[in-house]
Amino acid sequence: MSMRVGLVINPVAGLGGSVGLKGTDGRETVAEALRRGAVAQAGARARRAVAVLTRSNPGAHLVVAPGEMGAAQVADLPLAADILELGKPTFTAEDTRKAVAAMKGADLILFAGGDGTARDVAAALPEGAGMLGIPCGVKMHSGVFALSPEGAGHLLAGLLAAPERIQWREDAEIMDIDEAALRAGHLSPHLYGYARVPQARTRMQAAKGGARRNSAAALEEAAQAIVSEMAEDVLYIVGPGSSAGAVTKALGFTPTVLGVDAIRNREMVARDATAGMLRELAGEGEVQLVLGVTGQQGFVLGRGNQQIPPDLIRRAGLNGLIILATEEKLSALATPRLWVDTGEPDLDANLAGFVRVRTDANKFMMIRLGSG
Repeated sequence: MSMRVGLVINPVAGLGGSVGLKGTDGRETVAEALRRGAVAQAGARARRAVAVLTRSNPGAHLVVAPGEMGAAQVADLPLAADILELGKPTFTAEDTRKAVAAMKGADLILFAGGDGTARDVAAALPEGAGMLGIPCGVKMHSGVFALSPEGAGHLLAGLLAAPERIQWREDAEIMDIDEAALRAGHLSPHLYGYARVPQARTRMQAAKGGARRNSAAALEEAAQAIVSEMAEDVLYIVGPGSSAGAVTKALGFTPTVLGVDAIRNREMVARDATAGMLRELAGEGEVQLVLGVTGQQGFVLGRGNQQIPPDLIRRAGLNGLIILATEEKLSALATPRLWVDTGEPDLDANLAGFVRVRTDANKFMMIRLGSG
């Protein structure tokens, strides 16, 4: 029996990432992101996923939300689309729930968004249906997302071609955080429930896990070693999180734990920087990225640090990634590898390979970096 799949896109998902807003929940935040020059990415990422699907399954049949919430992004792809009639959307949570609720009888809802969108989809899922997220948000702590848009497309192609071969899990966590608290520097994750998702370790990300204890000393010494090796006139972009923030602390500054900072000549030159600020600071000079690892998921780029633009990541290259994490965090990864999702598939491919992860002052672990 063929699977019935619905597609819903949250067009404003992820808008706040590149401009340092930590998320895009609420109309006011969307408006502020646009005022700061943010460019929508969710539609293009959803199209990448569906394009992979149609290459393997031309003529695939989907039930699609109208306009920018689905149909407009896949109109010229070789698929059979039943377009819902829902009226003019305003891209709110209610629009997402309304679209999903209208997909009665669907076996799977493919959605493009972040944790907030995942909550909305889960709240309106048809009985017994599963869900699969195309990662487009800022945080994406939930365990319902593919590793990349292409990963979602490949996974869905496999589902449609041979649904009997796919295993399912019923307990994928739906996580979200209070964005207002996040912008104030307080990480407040909350478990909102569980969802049914396809089980594919090489395609699906894990829910984000917390840091292990008893690792502060090793992390501090690793950070001090990184500081001692910093070269003159290089722009060091320090990503969010306590691990990367340890480098800023080692320099004597207070890190923006949930934002991106910039260091040059051991001085803080930008706090909580946006993509535009980083480009201006970088000029034509050398750039290196100081990055932590998201707990259990293993992402170093593309989850919570979208302020670092792809062109600067490309300039830094694989050799310009300075990654630090505790051994405990690396041993707790859902899969024994790290991941990137920069928004540009060719860049993700160029970054693939083995990287050194600093776990102490003079200790490293080699681990594979991939893109899903």
